[in-house]
Amino acid sequence: MQFLRSNFIKAWIISVLIFIVFSAVVCFVVANPIAVKDAEDKSVVIASSERIVSLNGSTTEILFALGVGKKVVGCDASSSYPEGVKEKLPSVGYQYGLNAEGILSLKPTLVIGRDDVKPTQVVKQLRMAGVTVLLLKEPRTFETAKKRILSIGKAVGCEKKAKELIEALDVDIKKLQTKLILRKEKPKLKALFLYLRGTQTALVLGEDTAAAAMFKIAGVENAAGKIKGNKPMTAEAVIAAQPDVYVLFTTGLKSVGGVDGLLKLPGLALTPAGRNRRVVAMAGQYLSGFGPRSGRAALDLFKGIYEVEGYFVATGEEKHLKQKINAKTD
Repeated sequence: MQFLRSNFIKAWIISVLIFIVFSAVVCFVVANPIAVKDAEDKSVVIASSERIVSLNGSTTEILFALGVGKKVVGCDASSSYPEGVKEKLPSVGYQYGLNAEGILSLKPTLVIGRDDVKPTQVVKQLRMAGVTVLLLKEPRTFETAKKRILSIGKAVGCEKKAKELIEALDVDIKKLQTKLILRKEKPKLKALFLYLRGTQTALVLGEDTAAAAMFKIAGVENAAGKIKGNKPMTAEAVIAAQPDVYVLFTTGLKSVGGVDGLLKLPGLALTPAGRNRRVVAMAGQYLSGFGPRSGRAALDLFKGIYEVEGYFVATGEEKHLKQKINAKTD
């Protein structure tokens, strides 16, 4: 009995010590919040990232790539990657039509999004309710893409993993640079990005867009010329631009019935791109998200324009690279 009593006392003491150490660790974490610079270069102090709401697709992708997907309790309608994420997580609406009440109902400790979310008063309402909101600039270069990955990684306590993602991105960037050097003396092809939602919504994307930024990265001339933002597509403008290749989101191409349906739109068959059926279709978030897969997306864009004849499609969903939302996370 004396032996059993002695072992019980020892076990009790060890349990108490473990509880004290654990409590000290928790207190240390709480007492040492993380400060991250936002889009305005202001410090945002983050006390907890246990319940995260993501306000745009590329942020959602980064969070899952960092291994903290299990902490994401809600996302916006633009979140299309990892596959199935939009169906599994509660939606907070579209990033330009947010509702504070819906976000607050998810009891977030941290909300992350781009700095042009709308309506702006929603951000104020969230902060007034005591929710930490981190807004970051939407990247248009690889360098700013890396900066955002690192900022989000720091915000959720995963700086090491963020650096690993950046290292992987750098590998793809070097591959692209090699390809660009090899065709340095060759003329650039002209590509025209068409944003389509059926035959009723047809826009040409020019400067100051993610598509234009990716064209520049991949060594492609933007056939939209000096057009800024997006403009309605007209047959006259398309014919005058004489693009070598049409580039679209996969959803846009599908909405008009594929390549055959696309070339039935006014003027599109009367260009080098139309005559040669040169069409590159890429998943929207993959092409324009500037997330961890952006280097691979630029490589695919280069491949579709310079290395493949005819129709080329890239979704960024290769089986060995898919991130299942129910996979184990760190």
